[in-house]
Amino acid sequence: MRTFIALAANPDYPTLEDFGKDPIWISIIKAVGIFVLLMLGVLFGVWFERKLISRMQHRYGPNRAGKFGLLQSVADGLKMALKEDIFPRTVDKVLYFLSPVIIAVPAFLAFSIVPFGPMVTMFGERTPLQLTDLPVAVLLVLALASIGVYGIVLAGWASRSPYAVLGGLRSAAQVVSYEIAMALSFVAVFLVAGTLSTSEIVRAQSVGGTVSLFGMEFSTPSWFVIQLIPSFLIYVICMLGETNRVPFDLPEGEGELVGGFHTEYSSSLKFAMFMLAEYVNIFTVSALAITLFFGGWQAPWPISLWDGANTGYWPFLWFLLKMVIVFSFFVWVRASLPRIRYDQLMAFGWKVLIPLNLGWILLFATFRALRIDEGNRTLIMTMLAFVVLACFLIYMRFDIVAQRRKREQEAEVAAEFEELGNAPEAGGFPVPPLDLPHYHGVQRKEVSSGTH
Repeated sequence: MRTFIALAANPDYPTLEDFGKDPIWISIIKAVGIFVLLMLGVLFGVWFERKLISRMQHRYGPNRAGKFGLLQSVADGLKMALKEDIFPRTVDKVLYFLSPVIIAVPAFLAFSIVPFGPMVTMFGERTPLQLTDLPVAVLLVLALASIGVYGIVLAGWASRSPYAVLGGLRSAAQVVSYEIAMALSFVAVFLVAGTLSTSEIVRAQSVGGTVSLFGMEFSTPSWFVIQLIPSFLIYVICMLGETNRVPFDLPEGEGELVGGFHTEYSSSLKFAMFMLAEYVNIFTVSALAITLFFGGWQAPWPISLWDGANTGYWPFLWFLLKMVIVFSFFVWVRASLPRIRYDQLMAFGWKVLIPLNLGWILLFATFRALRIDEGNRTLIMTMLAFVVLACFLIYMRFDIVAQRRKREQEAEVAAEFEELGNAPEAGGFPVPPLDLPHYHGVQRKEVSSGTH
């Protein structure tokens, strides 16, 4: 029986030892290549998002500048670059100028650890198709995301505008909340891969099993999304919150905060850097999702049946195709879901995502421990049952108390309205008098009797 390797003639997977040995000119070429790729990706991404949303809404979208409107993003970029740069009088000029830079630079640096392919030959030099890698590469992305939020906070604070300050504070609270859940969603990946290196994580998703087809055996990839569905779903939600995209774009809530943290920035080059950083962050979280859950640069089935699909520069093409699909998901969510309230955003992050993540990590680590021969399965299962039961009882207890407290508050408000003689009619909206919070005890009776 003939055997085919679905992962293409044993691709040359890079290891940590392969990094740091490139000539300086090769590293410069890689860095410039990533920068050009991201800049072109932003230009194409803006056009693609506008075009796709317009089709979803039965519109044409940009169609004037260039064929199919492809040059519209270039025209908008030139307009913002050439527009007069205005510094409002009351701003902190140093921080006002540095804030867009603090946001944009970490966004570009985070892409340096993304693997685009296996070992390749570049101008006669054998090198991995990746700028660099670290034993803690995934943690570097989280650290750079944390640095980026400083730029948003400083942009709001340096503007000396209440709307901009509120937008910056919202972004800080949101990123802290959802970055915790995002980091927890990586734990299961680390447990399976046994490493935090991005190149090693891609290699861990190389071969999963074999499939028989027409009398021949094909090896299949073992993408982590198959066995880590809960982690992947939580990460998908967190990457929307981390990038301030709909339905979690509260820092830029136009209806409440005018323009969010960049309200005082005119449509100049600094404003363009905010938009640039937003799209680069979207590409970063998309690339991280592909690397951690979808096999990275490895070809999907049935392309993987082709001998040579995962060698040379072909994996770079498969990586870009996966990026387009993930970015299309961002656009689809923006066109489909409304913005949620800020209290719903924070409650969902702290009360739903983080507890679910912790419970899933506990279950997954337990089942991983069951594979150890020395482990006492009966003891572990008994402890797991007690933990699950305790969590359920605690949740029921807090839920009952919260519901009881809510009913008591509603009854108290209704009693206050009835006492004041302002009980709303059926279907009406209860509007309390403006001085209601200032009167208690005897003064409240005076209000109801009309003597005040």
